[in-house]
Amino acid sequence: MSNKNSWDVPAGACDTHFHIYDLSVPMVAGGNRPSQACELADYLKVRQRLGLTRAVVVQSSAYGTDNRIALQAMAALAKLPGSGGARGIATCDAATPDAEIRRMDALGMRGFRFFRMSGAGADWDSVPLMARRAADVGWHVQLQFDGGELAARLPLIEKLPCEVVIDHIGRLHPPFDANDPNWLALLKLVEGGRCWVKLSAPYHGSKSGAPQYEDMRLFAQGLLKAAPERMVWATNWPHPMVKSNFPDEMDLLNALRAWVADETAWRRVLVDNPAMLYRF
Repeated sequence: MSNKNSWDVPAGACDTHFHIYDLSVPMVAGGNRPSQACELADYLKVRQRLGLTRAVVVQSSAYGTDNRIALQAMAALAKLPGSGGARGIATCDAATPDAEIRRMDALGMRGFRFFRMSGAGADWDSVPLMARRAADVGWHVQLQFDGGELAARLPLIEKLPCEVVIDHIGRLHPPFDANDPNWLALLKLVEGGRCWVKLSAPYHGSKSGAPQYEDMRLFAQGLLKAAPERMVWATNWPHPMVKSNFPDEMDLLNALRAWVADETAWRRVLVDNPAMLYRF
């Protein structure tokens, strides 16, 4: 495990997706529970090692629509010496009052999360309703679902009235196939001008594995070519769906560095794009 690289992390680099847990707070039934150290103090070690200064805390499914832990982590991160600020992504539903959404917006929340892996989380029928509410406050919707569903979900996603963020390289499955309908659906979304993609968690699809995740490279580079101004990066710490052999976050950052074409793209993905998306 190395902390050194031949490249530099630019000032203002942002981790756009990680989760914070408080083990003293009960988790909801069926929530996605991490299998390694997962509290804020643990994340700060990762942040320092990677040289990151901006943060986007994503509400964990373990706490349902109770966003207090994410909000507390955002506030703590924003106060750290040298912090570039903190933002968040909330989990809400139709019962969440408009006043609560406005309150969270003032505290730095910037979108609604929908987690649809293995049948978990919000129903797809609720996404259009919440997308309208997101549009009202200038938020986006963040979607995580199996990449094998992209073609089927394309008509719904294209009609949403707000911007959309797709998690984890679309959760696509190698090997890369330029004619695969799901890959073409993701390309159509990003080329439409309102869809962003997180070039994160390549281990979810990769069969070649760490440290390079080589079989995810063509997906990532295809997305970077199609919409370099709407690609962002994240650690996905503490990797809650992984139960052993946890990814090394430095490997994940090294993989990104291997995928991007040059220093301009490197800075764009780590600094400029997240600054625009999350309004830093």
